[in-house]
Amino acid sequence: MGYLKQLVLLICLSAYCSVSAQEAKRAMTFDEMVNWKRITEQTISRDGKWVACKMEPWRGDASLFVYNAKGEMTASFLPAGHAEFSASSGYLLVTKKPELEKVEALKLKKTKEEDMPSDELVIFNLREKKETIDSLKSYKLSESADWIAYRRNSKSDTVLHVRALDGSKEMSFSDVKEFGFARKSNILYYSTDSTLCTYNPDKGSSLIFEGKGVISKVTFNDTGNKIAFLHCPDKDSTNTLYSLYLAENNAPARPIAEKKDNFLPAGWVISGNGDLRFSENSERIFFGTAPAPLQKDTTKLDENRPDVQIWKWDEDIQYTQQVYNKQKDLKKTYTAVYNINSNKSFQLADKNIPNLLTADEGNAPIALLSTNLPYATEQMWEGRSRYDIYTINMETGDRKQIKEAANTNMRLSPKGSYAYWYCVQDSSWYTYSIGNGKEYRLTTPATFAAWDEDNDVPDFPSPHGLAGWTADDRNILLYDRYDIWKFDPMAEVTPVNLTINGRKEQLSYRLIQLDKEDKFIDTKKSQLLLAFNEKTKGSGYYNASLSTPAVPKTLLAGNFMLKTPVKAKNADAVIYTSETFEQYPDIRLSDLSFKKSIQLTHGGDQQDKLNWGTAELVSWISLDGVPLEGVVYKPADFDPAKKYPVIVNFYERNSETLYAYHMPEPHRSTIDYHFYTSNGYIIFNPDVRYVDGYPGESCFNCVMPGITSLIAKGYVNEKGIGAQGHSWGGYQVAYLATRTNLFAAIESGAPVVNMFSAYGGIRWGSGLNRSFQYEHGQSRIGGTLWDSPLQYMENSPLFTMDKVETPILIMHNDNDGHVPWYQGIEYFVALKRLQKPVWLLNYTGEIHWPMRLANRIDFQKRMFQFFQHYLNNQPMPQWMSEGIPAVDQEFKLGY
Repeated sequence: MGYLKQLVLLICLSAYCSVSAQEAKRAMTFDEMVNWKRITEQTISRDGKWVACKMEPWRGDASLFVYNAKGEMTASFLPAGHAEFSASSGYLLVTKKPELEKVEALKLKKTKEEDMPSDELVIFNLREKKETIDSLKSYKLSESADWIAYRRNSKSDTVLHVRALDGSKEMSFSDVKEFGFARKSNILYYSTDSTLCTYNPDKGSSLIFEGKGVISKVTFNDTGNKIAFLHCPDKDSTNTLYSLYLAENNAPARPIAEKKDNFLPAGWVISGNGDLRFSENSERIFFGTAPAPLQKDTTKLDENRPDVQIWKWDEDIQYTQQVYNKQKDLKKTYTAVYNINSNKSFQLADKNIPNLLTADEGNAPIALLSTNLPYATEQMWEGRSRYDIYTINMETGDRKQIKEAANTNMRLSPKGSYAYWYCVQDSSWYTYSIGNGKEYRLTTPATFAAWDEDNDVPDFPSPHGLAGWTADDRNILLYDRYDIWKFDPMAEVTPVNLTINGRKEQLSYRLIQLDKEDKFIDTKKSQLLLAFNEKTKGSGYYNASLSTPAVPKTLLAGNFMLKTPVKAKNADAVIYTSETFEQYPDIRLSDLSFKKSIQLTHGGDQQDKLNWGTAELVSWISLDGVPLEGVVYKPADFDPAKKYPVIVNFYERNSETLYAYHMPEPHRSTIDYHFYTSNGYIIFNPDVRYVDGYPGESCFNCVMPGITSLIAKGYVNEKGIGAQGHSWGGYQVAYLATRTNLFAAIESGAPVVNMFSAYGGIRWGSGLNRSFQYEHGQSRIGGTLWDSPLQYMENSPLFTMDKVETPILIMHNDNDGHVPWYQGIEYFVALKRLQKPVWLLNYTGEIHWPMRLANRIDFQKRMFQFFQHYLNNQPMPQWMSEGIPAVDQEFKLGY
């Protein structure tokens, strides 16, 4: 064959292969979305030599994979639950779940709960073999040694099995109710109906307490040589007759606080609902007390007692909040302390001053008390509270007020040397020296930009926060928008910018606390920083000592999104993810230099045959002259010569998520980006910047020119543009429908359409009234209904609903605790009255969004069909054309 013929053949073959490869890329299906496997659990052994990762579909059985330091998969488990490595890193414990298909088949057969299959526990020696324990009920793994305690799932089997993981030693104890290990030793406690014992594998069991009644809240100190618990001699009086007991060094327990003790306020009891904990140095025990619970009058029938609520105009907490918090308040406790060395107890918090904050893990001699109760009423409309602050001496119980009506609650430095806080009214940081009782102002707006410079709600801006404190409370490290600054807590030394170049390069540096047990920032050690690049939207890991000013050293940075890595406890090994819109966030193993990494998981393989998508940053100018950014997501096979349907989906500002992967999911409230790009849609996510009092107008001014700029590029089907949003996004797309006929269809989820009725409503998910969010929050009116009535009307789509020409799909559920359901009803009824095409999806019993997976899948299917009809000229499904009558609802879906 001649050279020319060979060349033509190669060109044709290459073109054919290219076309075939392109044809192999197909659209994602709903089943693939539901079965998409995401990483839901990851853990690294303490020595850094092993990694376990759980891959889980939205519906179906999860798989767990084990990798060695070479990146080799050495074991897998299906179906899998939780996994954790032992203290020595020699074992992995995996909970195996029953297969979903088997469980559902048994449920269809009406199998009794006690006959359903149980979990199993696999003890996996990472270098040798697996051992399976069936019928698992519960287990606890020692944090300090390779020991486990577990119970099986059987009513007749109350045996607690305690063993070394290698099987070299094993014990069992009968009739056990509760059990647990000390955090820093291999000592176990176990309790029965009438006894409490400890077990030390080297010394055997010790009887700590014996007595009829109820034993609860058993708590070790870290080393296990002290144990505290509550005991009530009468099972029917556990709310009123608890005593606090302490045992030391395996000696019999003794009561150290009882109902009759003088430290308790009159009518109070030691509560079984409170937390029980030791201070870190084991010199104090903190426990809960409460007023003795009211007793119901059993001489009257419930039917003869009126069922009435009484709302009072000047009560501190609105009645709806009281109802919402009722069960929690019935169990509310107030902290008391027992000082072991002095054998004295003090009531620390009470009903008037309920909030306690300790320092140095309970070791510090002074703690803070605070209350916002005198200012609770005004919190209804301000959305924030003020506090009266006190110090309290942990040895004497003496209180001292240090602040009245503070605009924010204080926190304590790690050692308890200082209280510190941010004042939103003057955008400044302050400290208060516990030692000398003096207050220090660390920053002013002129000297340090501590506040969120992008704040666009009618309220004081929030701070950027703090990185932490250096050893012995010597310095506090604060963030501005970009850099980390060192401050003297007594304001005697000039502040120092430790990262130098953040603001210049628009890099926002933030400290990563790799060891969660670290109390201080060790400036003698190298610290890991995570930085976000505002210009590129990429991120990076950086190295800095934070001892002296220096430009942080780049370890790994680029046009991708990084998140907080997980470090091995006893090694420099870390696992982390790197992602873009196109790149799955697979787990990678590296060390703290990040010079080399090994990819462990391969979740990205799921998208190989799918027509994926790309993300592109775009910019434009708003109608009121503000530079804006947004992200355009295109199909992978995008052809600029074609016309594509577009869905505009947004909330507030999201351009910083340019490199986010967007895990495929049957979402509860939004379109799935990868599903839609895979199916030939373009998605436009514009940023919105708001002007106080005009949130709807701000949205229009920002979004519409962004859409116009896309249309000008020539690849948009102007008759196939839709919009979709939920909650605040749902409000905004509802507003846009009253201002423009550009959209061919809009899905509006849980929107507020009438700010008048919404202002006076209740957020039933918290019991709070809604006024604060209009005066100071996201709804951005900036005034009351009486101060700004025109703003409430102009920003309410309901009053211009006659202008709507766009078909609307509303999703609003009847148990919505965020946005009242009647808002969706007002929306639907208005359009129905005006005879505009509108549909409402109500997932009965669901909250602000559907939570049941079946409902989420249904929502995604119907929303896609809605957009397919109006944006892609697909046939209208039955549920849209004919509806589903109430009598048919249980039998037909109408897809």
